[in-house]
Amino acid sequence: MLLLDHPLAFLPFEVLMVGLLFLCFRHALPFGAPAMFKLTSGVVFGILLEWATIEQLNAYQYGTQYLLMVDTVPIAVGIGWGVILYSAMLLTDNTNLNPWLRPVADALLALNIDVAMDAIAIRAGMWDWGKGLEHDYFGVPYENFWAWFWVIFCFSLSYRISYRLTIKYHVAIAPIVAIPLSVCGVLITNRIIVSYIPETHTLAVIIGVLLTALAMVFYNKPQLISHNIDPLAAWVPLCFHAAFLLLGMLTGVIFEHQILMLISLVMIGITLYLHRHALFKD
Repeated sequence: MLLLDHPLAFLPFEVLMVGLLFLCFRHALPFGAPAMFKLTSGVVFGILLEWATIEQLNAYQYGTQYLLMVDTVPIAVGIGWGVILYSAMLLTDNTNLNPWLRPVADALLALNIDVAMDAIAIRAGMWDWGKGLEHDYFGVPYENFWAWFWVIFCFSLSYRISYRLTIKYHVAIAPIVAIPLSVCGVLITNRIIVSYIPETHTLAVIIGVLLTALAMVFYNKPQLISHNIDPLAAWVPLCFHAAFLLLGMLTGVIFEHQILMLISLVMIGITLYLHRHALFKD
C-alpha cells in the first residue's frame, strides 16, 4: 500500500512527467525550433489553463503532496498536458485526416487517457472534485470530460491556425498566439457548460458533443500516411495508462469498483490498436 499521506507521495508521478518531457524534447530536437516551441507552449498552456480554471470555477483542488507547484497548480500536471498534446498531434499529423479535423482527433485521443485516469487519481488523493467518490462517473463530474475535450481541441486548433496564418514568422508567433487563444477558448466552454446549459441536460450535451466528434473522425476514415511514425506517440499515453493502473492496484482503489479495472484495460487496448504501426513495425 502506498503512503499517500507522505509529503512526497506524488514524487513518482512528477518524475514520470519529467521523464516523458525529456523524451518529447529529445524527439523534438532534430526538428528544430518549431517542434521545441510547440512542446514548450503546450506545457505553459497546461499550467495557465489549470490556474485559470481553478480561479474561474473553483471546482477542484490539488493535493498538497506535490513537490513543485506554481501557486495552486502542480508543474507536473502542466507537463502532462504538454506531453499529451505533443504526442497526440504527432500521431494525427501523420494521418490523412483533414487538418481541421485533426484537433478533434487529438481531443479524443486525450480523452482515452482521462477516462481511465481520473477516477483512480481522485481516489489516490492527487486531486479532489469535492463531490464524493460516487458522484457522476465514479466521483468525476461529467463536465470534466467536456473540459478535457475542449482543452486539447482549443490548443490544437489555435496552434494549427496560427501556424498556417503566420507563414513568415510562424515558428515564433504560433506558440505565443496559441496560448492565450486556447486559454480563452477553454474558459468560454467552461462557462457555457456551467452557466448556459441546464443541469438536467448536461450529460446529454456532453455525450452528444463527444459522439458527434467521434462520428466526424470515423466518417473521414483516418489512416496513417506513414508507418514510420515515432513510437513516442504511443509511449506517452501508454505510460499514463500503466502508471495509473499500477497506482490503482498498489493502493487497492481500482478494486473498489472492478469496472475501473475493465475500463483501464479497454483504454489500454484501444491505445495499443491505434498505435500498432508505431509499436509493432514490420
